[in-house]
Amino acid sequence: MTAAVFITIRDKPQMTLIKTAIEHDTEGKANLKVTFPAVTKGEGQEPKADYDNATTISVPLDADQDWFDKNAELIEAEIWKYETDAYAFTAPDITDVVTKYFHNFDPESEVRLVMKGPTPRQCRGNGDPEHLGRKEFVNFPDVLPIQVANEASLRELNGRLSQSGADEITIERFRPNVIVHSDNLEAWEEDEWKTLRVNPPRNYLGSLSTLTGINNESIDVDVAARCARCHVPNVDPDTAVENKKEPWSTLCKYRRIDDGVKYKPCFGMLACPRNEGKIEVGMDVEIREVTRAAGGKAENHMYVKGF
Repeated sequence: MTAAVFITIRDKPQMTLIKTAIEHDTEGKANLKVTFPAVTKGEGQEPKADYDNATTISVPLDADQDWFDKNAELIEAEIWKYETDAYAFTAPDITDVVTKYFHNFDPESEVRLVMKGPTPRQCRGNGDPEHLGRKEFVNFPDVLPIQVANEASLRELNGRLSQSGADEITIERFRPNVIVHSDNLEAWEEDEWKTLRVNPPRNYLGSLSTLTGINNESIDVDVAARCARCHVPNVDPDTAVENKKEPWSTLCKYRRIDDGVKYKPCFGMLACPRNEGKIEVGMDVEIREVTRAAGGKAENHMYVKGF
């Protein structure tokens, strides 16, 4: 059987209009809510998203095998030429919504919604044990589980965009999982971050972790590599329209800094958590170790291709 091949905003920028959220039902069980906007097309105009008439589907994130047997099939999925297993949803109330949305843009497309299957998918590249020092696993992200962004770097980039006459952009363009904000942070200092700790916000356990170094409900994160950017940040997340130049052109002028991926600019850092836990708005982020702290060099974060 031929493996299903993943698609991203690189190929179909209209995917940026799909909204996702994790919700909990009355029993506390988590569900993935996926919202597909209706699409309106004026003559000679780009398609527009209509969220007032959107269609929403919901799938459980902790379903048992019996649920999967009734609503999905186990298939092979290909990500960057590496195969892993996936549950492809077969229930009509899911498949019909997905098919209808993508047919708005490509009537010949055959797109399915899938969830990672039971076999662990080991990280490659900077997440390989040879570089990370341990085995790390990920579901369907391209390379590593987490991307961390520094808000100060976005402000610096926006200053350059504004000065050149281009529109400023929001952090959503870069799709980070964790956004760090502080008046004390300098732009691009994340290039040298090596180890972070995410602490519970403003409570005793968070303070105790900071003072003693003992991890109490905190999440320790290894920063493994810079995030080399494709043209996805050029896509406006509100319209799915791709700018032909920015911010790619501006970033290329001064952020092609990684010898491991010389022809792409870098924004954000790719990282791997050492332990599981909850991350939410308002948590404190400690920068516990940087690459130069022990005589190291920022080049320690050199990008290693993982696909």
